[in-house]
Amino acid sequence: MQNRITELFDIQYPIIQGGMIWASGWRLASAVSNAGGLGVIGAGSMYPEVLREHIIKCQKATDKPFAVNIPMLYPDLDQLMNIITELGVKIVFISAGNPKTWTSFFKERGIIVVHVVSSVKFALKAQEAGVDAIVAEGFEAGGHNGRDETTTLTLIPSVKEKIKIPLIAAGGIATGNAMLAVMILGADGVQVGSRFVASTEASSHQSFKDSVVAAKEGDTHLTLKELAPVRLLKNKFYEDIQAKYVAGTTKEDLITLLGRARAKRGMFEGDMEEGELEIGQVSAIIHDIKPAKNIIEDMVQEYNTAKARVSTL
Repeated sequence: MQNRITELFDIQYPIIQGGMIWASGWRLASAVSNAGGLGVIGAGSMYPEVLREHIIKCQKATDKPFAVNIPMLYPDLDQLMNIITELGVKIVFISAGNPKTWTSFFKERGIIVVHVVSSVKFALKAQEAGVDAIVAEGFEAGGHNGRDETTTLTLIPSVKEKIKIPLIAAGGIATGNAMLAVMILGADGVQVGSRFVASTEASSHQSFKDSVVAAKEGDTHLTLKELAPVRLLKNKFYEDIQAKYVAGTTKEDLITLLGRARAKRGMFEGDMEEGELEIGQVSAIIHDIKPAKNIIEDMVQEYNTAKARVSTL
């Protein structure tokens, strides 16, 4: 399975774990890296000193490459960036902002930079900014998403047609079959989020993991486009949002309803009614919680079986 992505990151399989808030701590990142993928610490929910602790623990738990994901809409960016460089992190994923802002900072320090996008337009901007690879994330994905609602099946070939640097597909990928499909469409690797939420090492609350496994088709929805589009599992908080729209809401009303720490309340603390539960559509085909190592092994085995089957057609 060696290709441009495995060579870039020096990993065994072109499987990247999504840097999801409240799920992607050092335990998950190190487990994925030890299993041959690229583990990613999700710094979006971490204060600077918490990130420092997770990086140090991850470095002790694995001698394999791992990365840190930083959404650029979060505060304390200067401190987070300095911690990353101070502790010798070699790979950084950035999202939700202008790729020009930090790419040169990292490149000058020998750090591999990957930018997450949801459109061809932003993929080209990221390539122009000098990033080493791009994650193109389709509308199916959980968490914060693009406004254009472009699906992975359409986005990947569209981006592949326009860029020259390595391409990682994200959104709706939880199986080896899906991995093969997007690689046939032009991706060099996959970023997997929701499947790793339902892992034993994910730092998310057990009740949230159980709700992911119980999810059915249609149980998630992209909403809050006026603020930052986010795909949520439907619960009381989601229904409260929808009631606001029916009544004729304003942006200020939505900000008030969202409040502070709503995602932590749901995904980390386990409030399944009032919490914000970010997960992808692919949750509908996730039926168990198991170690990250087993998730990767299953994906690779299914990928190889599917590839062999396709080659005989």
